[in-house]
Amino acid sequence: MAGQDPLTELAERFEAQRGRLRAVAYRMLGSSGEAEDAVQETWMRLGRAGADGMENLGAWLTTVVSRVCLDMLRARTARREDPVGPQPPDQAREADDGSDPEHEALLVDSVGRALLVVLDTLGPAERVAFVLHDLFAVPFDRIAPIVERSPVTTKKLASRARHKVRGTPVVPAAELTRQRRVVEAFLTASREGDLSGLLAVLAPDVVRRADPAALPPGAACLVRGARAVAGETVALARNARFAAPALVDGTMGIVVAPHGHLLLVLTVRVEDERITSYEVIADPARLRRLTLAAPDA
Repeated sequence: MAGQDPLTELAERFEAQRGRLRAVAYRMLGSSGEAEDAVQETWMRLGRAGADGMENLGAWLTTVVSRVCLDMLRARTARREDPVGPQPPDQAREADDGSDPEHEALLVDSVGRALLVVLDTLGPAERVAFVLHDLFAVPFDRIAPIVERSPVTTKKLASRARHKVRGTPVVPAAELTRQRRVVEAFLTASREGDLSGLLAVLAPDVVRRADPAALPPGAACLVRGARAVAGETVALARNARFAAPALVDGTMGIVVAPHGHLLLVLTVRVEDERITSYEVIADPARLRRLTLAAPDA
């Protein structure tokens, strides 16, 4: 607009890009608070650089926010590799960044809870390459300078990340589909506190095992029988709000991930359209040994 203050014009152009920048940053960082910090840092860098002579502001901003996120991911990785004192599970970070819980839930659902969990297992450069190329269609020749690799190596980074994200099923596709149908029925009944629905999907002699850390004080680590397991599941329905199907060591299981960050994993055994057993894993060392993948990625 003629006569408009240059800073105001720059701010308006930035605001037009803010939604996309936030989406990129959230998928890279998995935290709405950190994503907002990355977007704000990008705005500050734009303010210092100005947009004079910039042919493609959107591409420039995507590059900058990606570099900011990469630095944040590297700093996060360094903190994990240099622990001091007892450490909580690597990915059980209950986000307490002041974000609105409903807004955070919508963000998680828009990306996919299992995908966020698996993205958290990638190295910083892998995560940036995968998010930019596979989720936002940024070409490899533009990603390469961000991750400080050649375009060929960047393509390999993204390919390796894609393989980790999608996983390798160890059962035929038809069997995996059948397992998923049963797991989703179990989750639906759990979320709704539907005792009848749970009894329909649990085998009469179902066995539930769990790490002590996954249970309330005094709860049994082993429970047998559909009615006992279903009753306990209804009583602990809160976790089901944060649960989603995922590939666990190549078969269908469940991740429980508040704010998209891993807290628990359920390994599930399905026979004749019913769950015959499942185990709730909370021990950090055991969680780290699992291979997780996002079935819908």
